[in-house]
Parts: sequence; structure tokens; C-alpha cells
Amino acid sequence: MNKPAILLLENGHHLKGSSFGAIGTTGGEVCFNTSMTGYQEILTDPSYCGQIVTMTTPQIGNYGVNPEDVESNKIQVQGFIVREASPIASNYRSTQSLDEYLKQSGIVGIQGIDTRALTRILRDEGSMNGIISSEIDDLDALRKTLSNVPSMAGQDLVKQVSCVTQWHWPRQRNASYRVVAIDFGIKHNIIRQLVAHGCDVIIVPAKTAAADILALKPDGIFLSNGPGDPEPVDYAIETVKSLAGKKPIFGICLGHQILSLALGAKTYKLKFGHRGGNHPVKNQITGKVEITSQNHGFAVDPESLPDVIKVTHINLNDSTLEGFSCTHIPAFSVQYHPEASPGPHDSRYLFQEFTSMMDAHAKKN
Repeated sequence: MNKPAILLLENGHHLKGSSFGAIGTTGGEVCFNTSMTGYQEILTDPSYCGQIVTMTTPQIGNYGVNPEDVESNKIQVQGFIVREASPIASNYRSTQSLDEYLKQSGIVGIQGIDTRALTRILRDEGSMNGIISSEIDDLDALRKTLSNVPSMAGQDLVKQVSCVTQWHWPRQRNASYRVVAIDFGIKHNIIRQLVAHGCDVIIVPAKTAAADILALKPDGIFLSNGPGDPEPVDYAIETVKSLAGKKPIFGICLGHQILSLALGAKTYKLKFGHRGGNHPVKNQITGKVEITSQNHGFAVDPESLPDVIKVTHINLNDSTLEGFSCTHIPAFSVQYHPEASPGPHDSRYLFQEFTSMMDAHAKKN
């Protein structure tokens, strides 16, 4: 039998359920994801560092987990919330159940709560800190522990997920481009997409100096996704300032925000963020609407954009900025995830745009 478990939010709400995964206590920012599939990719996405994720789809775990679908080398979430964790893993690729996977990684989960009610709280009041426990049932003790959980705003989480040393994704024969990817919490499928578009990818730590990046003689520079607030990542912002204009730059998610800050724009925290695989984004250049995969809690303020930036993509749900290109240097970025893991493939053309930009830059130089 699963042990009783409690989810306590910082606004005072608490919901009772039962444990799955590891037994213990964990705290972080509670947010919701609307994807119907891809829970393993979500769990292992470094952009979720410091967060407890609740899935809005009621049953999670149906197809189990496998070693091929990970987006990093470990589970990155602080905790996991579902309505019902499937006790059966039914898929020919599955090697273990979700419950076993969480236990193996020491990740605390809770099931059996009303995730619709929880999502409404987060939607109406905004993402907030919370704590899950399957070992403490004293609410006063949990409130005391919760008060020590740091706020997402102002926290540099990149240093927790970036690689420590430079590494090389397995080389592909006859690669046409050398790309240096600055690792703010890079997802493996982003690297796979770069490789699929003819890139030889070298991944470097977030604190790598601009001179060291240029010494690798890249054809282009990629700014990866990552967790949390971009403003405290000042070392990366300064690096991108030094790199701007020297090589073509493509940024995704946190990389998009860091590029914008390096160019003089500002960022702000969204009320409850964008997380899921069904967000409509309008391409301002083509007029087409793309269904996109997203995972971010901060956004770029469009009113702060300098004149050298051209808006290319807009979120049709709330009109937030989803992408821009630079008119004075070869650089562009998007807030969402064109590698779409999990999610639709509507936006994978952006990797081709990056290689075209590298081709154009090479011809000029």
C-alpha cells in the first residue's frame, strides 16, 4: 500500500493524496504542464530544475520509461504530481515503470489529488512554491520547511545543471558545420536536431569565456535552454555580448532570454508560465501558425527591445514575445522548443535557418 502524502502550497492550500516514487520530502516551485505524453522527457529536462511539476493529463505512466527518451543524464524535477500513476507499463520499449524510475532516482511524487483544482489555483494565483511530503503529516512543520524554499526569481539555477567540462557529442561523418553549444541546461534532442542538420556539436560549460569559445573556431554558436531566471546569469550575458556579431548565434528558451538581455532588452516573470505541447505561435514573417512545445516561466519584455531587433514570433494565447531576429548581426532566437521533445514538429525549420545563416556568414568572410 502507498503511504499517505501531502502537498502544501505557500498560499496555505493543502491537498492530500498518496505517495509514489521515493518516500521523503521535497520543495520547489509548483507549475503545471499540459502535455498528454512525454512525461519522461519532461522529468529529465534540465529546464525544470528547482520545480515540482504537475501533469494536467489525469493518467500518467501508461507506457513506462526507457533509457532512450531521456533529455539529460538524470531526472531534473524536484518532485512530480499526478492524478493517477498507472501501475501498469504497457509498451514494447518500456524497461521499467514510472514508479520504479522515480524510486531509483530518489524523486518524491504524489498521486490521487485533484490536479484540475491544483491547476486552477496555479492559473488563477500564479506559480508558487510548494512542498510534497510522504513522511511528515504535521502541517506546521511543513510550513516551516516550505518557508526555507528559495524563490525562483533571482536564483541562478544554470550553475546546477550546466556541464562541468567541455565535451563533444559523438561526431558525425562529413559534418558541414562546427557548432559550439553553450550549456545552460541543454536538452539532448536539441543536439540531435543540430546533428541531423549537419552540425558537429561541441558543448561547453555556461561560464566558458568568449575567447575560449572562439578559439574552437565554430561556424556558429548555440545558446541552449535552461532553468529559472535569466537575469542572475550575468556571466553568460557578458559572454554573449562579447560574441555578438562575431559568429552566427541561435538561441532557444533561456538562450533566447540571455541573447535579449545581452542586446539590451529586459525580462520578467510570467504569472504561471507556458508549459506543454500545444501552444499556438504565429510566425510574423510567413503568417503561419505553429503549434509549439514550451517550457518557461520568464519572458522577454517586447517594449524593451532595441531598434536592432525585429519581432518574428508571437504567442497567440497571451501575445507574449516568442521569437526575434537581429537586423545588425547574424543572430536570432525563439522562446519555445523547435526540437519538440515532447511535442509537435512544426518549428524544426529553425535549425535549417541556423545552417543557412552559417552559410551566409561564411560567404561574407
